[in-house]
Amino acid sequence: MKRDTYNPDVLNCLANLSNDEVFTPPSLANQVLDLLPQELFESPTTTFLDPVSKSGVFLREIVKRLDRGLETQMPDRQERIEHILRKQVFGIAITELTAHLSRRSVYCSKNADSPFSVCRFDTVDGNIHYRPLRHTWANGKCRYCGASQEVYDRGDQAEQYAYEFIHTDKPHTLFNNMKFDVIIGNPPYQLETGGAGKQAKPIYDLFVHQAMKLNPRFLTMIVPSRWFSGGMKQLEDFREKMMNDGRIRVLVDYANAKECFPQNSISGGVCYFLWDRDHAGDCSFTNIKAGKEDKLVRPLNEFPVLVRYNDAVSILHKTKAMKESALSQIVSSLCPYGLPTNYRGKDTFFENALTLHSSDGESYISRKEIQKGVECIDTYKIVMGKVSAEHAGEPGKDGMYRVLTASTRVIGPKEVCTHSYFIIGNYEQKEYADNLLSYLYTKFVRFLLLVTMSSINLSKSVFWVVPLQDFSHPWTDEMLYQKYGLTDEEVAFIESMIRPME
Repeated sequence: MKRDTYNPDVLNCLANLSNDEVFTPPSLANQVLDLLPQELFESPTTTFLDPVSKSGVFLREIVKRLDRGLETQMPDRQERIEHILRKQVFGIAITELTAHLSRRSVYCSKNADSPFSVCRFDTVDGNIHYRPLRHTWANGKCRYCGASQEVYDRGDQAEQYAYEFIHTDKPHTLFNNMKFDVIIGNPPYQLETGGAGKQAKPIYDLFVHQAMKLNPRFLTMIVPSRWFSGGMKQLEDFREKMMNDGRIRVLVDYANAKECFPQNSISGGVCYFLWDRDHAGDCSFTNIKAGKEDKLVRPLNEFPVLVRYNDAVSILHKTKAMKESALSQIVSSLCPYGLPTNYRGKDTFFENALTLHSSDGESYISRKEIQKGVECIDTYKIVMGKVSAEHAGEPGKDGMYRVLTASTRVIGPKEVCTHSYFIIGNYEQKEYADNLLSYLYTKFVRFLLLVTMSSINLSKSVFWVVPLQDFSHPWTDEMLYQKYGLTDEEVAFIESMIRPME
């Protein structure tokens, strides 16, 4: 009896193996390639560069498309393949291992000069090369990528992760001043900065900036969506540039990165974009949630951050039309009392002690230990964790979000917190703090927070979109929906996104 045979794509299998390097599945690579004008694959002069090649999947799929597109112009297949591989497709691997993988994917041999290569070059590299580099240290950091010397200056025995494409002031010289029509890839996302609790440093933006310097006709990359809002100063600059660059013609966003990379949790989701050198205007923005696409042509710079849900735009217009002050005015900065995350007090209460709230629970400290936020010690206020309720920003199995953790609560006079929290409000009367809490617990407020977040972190900056209210009385969703004139469709969208608080 004849049985169907299972013939898996090895690159699809590879994409499901690693949580350290995010390898691109072939299906996703082809979605990105579909953004490009398909006539590019019918021209024998179109040139492509993947400057961050890992498995070689982009280059392999480009070769397949060129092979079909040039068939009528070059009927001899070996001649056609030789032309494509020698004249049109180029790559820079990020490690020695990925160089072997990429050449194996494209040339069918890890060495381009091997007799087993489908196009035999005179060099091992062919047009997919890897050059091991060292970081250029200055004051303990690499002047190109910002890597920590303490972490990455470790001799020849370990990978340096000094990626060639971004460790040069002259990227055009990497392929002898060659001009590329298309630059495409899925760059490394971050580098560790060293030390417990230190935030990893984003580097994907460096690859985007470097590619723009080469001024290709088209640039498309897969990157984390964290740049949409918040983040380090570096990402603030990147957001400003991307949102105001009228050449972003298409942007596709996945709030849940597992819809792109099933084995990877990427905080804040992922996106891919098409930068078109000759485009000037609005962007076709698509958000994908649970497999459903929501597309809208709109300007990216309409709000201070990039709002990922198109259905939220009309709701934001209505809230901002009231011209009310923002809740951020009564939100503290992180570390409101100057006490670090690991700060702990005594286990037992003592006379005149303050209650300290930390991730370990309650302890007791002296008032003299507080050097910051002293005006909020003897009042009622809301304490809120700086991390949202969802792991990596991913929704629950029902596709809904809670946003705020159950630890969001009122604390009273003589109660303070560590850097694990920030505080909202500062009231003499507990009633006002309770009413503020009722407001924060509404689906309306948590929805506004959700649409302006692009990571798991909450901070003062995400509250710019939440209107400040009169807290002499409690608030409900029905009151807020009516106040801002939301339609049945807008209410239904909020209700479909936000889970009730316990």
